[in-house]
Amino acid sequence: MSTARVTFLGVRHHSPACAGLVRRTIRELRPAYVLVEGPADMNDRIGELLLGHELPIAVFSHYRDTERVATSWAPLCAYSPEWVALTEGRTAGAEVRFIDLPAWHPAFTDRPDGAANRYADAETRYSRATERLRARYRVDTVDALWDRVFEIADPDGLQDRLDAYFALVRGDTEADDGDRAREQHMASWVRAAVAHAGGRPVLVVTGGFHQPALRALTAAPGTSPDAEPAAWPPVPVPPDGAAGGSFLVPYSFRQMDAFAGYQSGMPSPGYYQHLWDEGPDAAAKTLRRTVVERLRARLPVSTAALISAQTLTEGLAALRGHPRPARVDVLDGLAAALITDDLDQPLPWNTDGPLRPGAHPAVVETVVACTGDRTGRLHPDTPLPPLVDHVTAEEIRLGLDGDRTLDLELANPRGLERSRFLHQLRILGIPGHTRLTGPDHGADPRDHETWEPCPRTGRDAALTEAGAYGARPDEAAAALLARRLRDTSTAADAGTTAALLFDAVLCGAGTLSRDLLDSLPHRIRTTGDPGPLGRALAVVLGLWRHDRVFGTARDPLLGTVLDHAVDRLFHLVENLHSGPPRVDVPRLRALTAARDALLHAAPALTLTPETAAATAARIARDRHAPADLRGAALGLRCALGALAEPAGEAEAFAAAADPAVLGDWLAGLLALAREEVLRPVPKGEQSLLDTLDGVVTTMTDDVFLHALPALRQAFAFFPPRERERVAQLLLDRRNLHGSARTLLRTTADPLLLARAAALEEHTDLLLDRHALGAPR
Repeated sequence: MSTARVTFLGVRHHSPACAGLVRRTIRELRPAYVLVEGPADMNDRIGELLLGHELPIAVFSHYRDTERVATSWAPLCAYSPEWVALTEGRTAGAEVRFIDLPAWHPAFTDRPDGAANRYADAETRYSRATERLRARYRVDTVDALWDRVFEIADPDGLQDRLDAYFALVRGDTEADDGDRAREQHMASWVRAAVAHAGGRPVLVVTGGFHQPALRALTAAPGTSPDAEPAAWPPVPVPPDGAAGGSFLVPYSFRQMDAFAGYQSGMPSPGYYQHLWDEGPDAAAKTLRRTVVERLRARLPVSTAALISAQTLTEGLAALRGHPRPARVDVLDGLAAALITDDLDQPLPWNTDGPLRPGAHPAVVETVVACTGDRTGRLHPDTPLPPLVDHVTAEEIRLGLDGDRTLDLELANPRGLERSRFLHQLRILGIPGHTRLTGPDHGADPRDHETWEPCPRTGRDAALTEAGAYGARPDEAAAALLARRLRDTSTAADAGTTAALLFDAVLCGAGTLSRDLLDSLPHRIRTTGDPGPLGRALAVVLGLWRHDRVFGTARDPLLGTVLDHAVDRLFHLVENLHSGPPRVDVPRLRALTAARDALLHAAPALTLTPETAAATAARIARDRHAPADLRGAALGLRCALGALAEPAGEAEAFAAAADPAVLGDWLAGLLALAREEVLRPVPKGEQSLLDTLDGVVTTMTDDVFLHALPALRQAFAFFPPRERERVAQLLLDRRNLHGSARTLLRTTADPLLLARAAALEEHTDLLLDRHALGAPR
């Protein structure tokens, strides 16, 4: 089939230059068909897409079966070539069709690059050609290259330059299986459109990477125009037992911005909107004005600096050979004129990737100003997934549709039902309420929750996206938690699984909770890190001990998980002889959970408290074990009542008196035996605090100052009231009279202390930057 009647336009998604080319081509060709890269399952709903929404919007596609969950977004804004193809094609009287596979198809979800959104530009996957072009044009990024060659260049000859660019990018690169499947499907639509067009032009608008392949696939001789038109290609549908489809959702420039992490976006969508509306010269002036207005609201910006920025922008554009100022010219000129501090990292518009943490405040404000604050809104007649109406009805039924703080009693059936519904919305990421208080983990016995209203910005889009998981909030939350469980299956992270278990319990997902419990023993047996194991143990122990509200207290399966977790944890810590000298807080929390299990769930455990105390004694005497672990082992023996005479462990205290490890050792001790340190002893006997005081008072001033930071960290395990108790005991030990509370208060100027803390933090950052810092 000859392609003489077919015009292929390869475009970059969200490019004003490409959008303008599409508009001019449609007005000149007056084609019979405009074929657009987009999900073909939306063809029956193009009228819905063109209802009159406020852009940007996105086509949200989803798929779910027992093995796979897939979601994707196809954003559309005023300067998206695909949007212009739809609107201009409809205005010109053309038949407008999407020709790509549905976005839930495995051709998208099984990508080797793991792309999370609908479009994946060629330059992110085939960088060799663009690297050569960047060197040729002496630019730092693909975006700067694109602006130089296309956005600010003369529009004459634009199509030829685009064809040459995408031919170079595609080259002889072998497409992956997903791209081949998509291109075969799109080519079948092109052939069918030519057969139906009766000799009239057909316009094909696709991502530039696909254009060379589509030309080749449709270049073979075909049927005569007088022959019977070929049937339109069948559109794949989800298999039996699977759910899939597409909905429209409101979108925002913030979500489209490459600086915010959107993989296929162009940066600074606010700037490109002005470029589309006003042209390059006006867009450069508008960008400079927008940035300055935002900066002036937060930082001092002088008129002289503005004049300097404009002069630098014009000079940079001339030096770089730009016919008119580009986006990077404006931003570089502003940065040179307004930022006088040393920068810790390159300017974000001169590097690839999202904005990095720690950027200069002026840089951050500049990026935000370039992004723009535009947020889309759907037309009121837009169909929405069933979940939206179901959530609205449930909020009314449960009395949760108001704007007030909610106090829920979980022991009350209605309070529990309302709590479960709110947790389902929380899991689904639907804004509306934020929980202030309530049980945070399985070991938290509270049966009361407080929720406060929060802004509902983005709620419609969140509800639409959550509709991919089910028609009801309980069904959708359970499906999302099940997906998260599958996503963590290869990591064998018992702590993550336990957190999912607690979320499932809060949501009332009973069947899912049993599935999670069934998977926990295997993950526990394969966990090699005490931290995640401790998180799992704490959650399961709390559910076993306290969860009469949710009906899991003394559950036999929970008891089995407890047994596995405690046994595995003691196996791990007894053989631990490596790691930098530091306090491993997750490990100490794990031992704390094991202590509580031995004290409160002994009937469910194979390991007895006596055996655990003997193991702790071996760890406490093992000089090769980490210092915090040795201290925790001694604390565990105290908590289990294995130390009838704590003074008998004075040798262990003396061995830990080295200021390099004393703070770590004490942190372990206090994490496991804080109450035992404060427990009064009969007159004439020595307490743990007495022994500790004796060790500290024998230190020289230099040794004490060396140990002081670690000691402060260790005593941070005491809450303020208990610190006051420690101070009072130390006063009593010395037969001194005075206020323990006053002893804990400093007379130093608070502003001086704040400046000192800031200086310490800055010094630490400098040491870390130059790799001079000590191990933390």
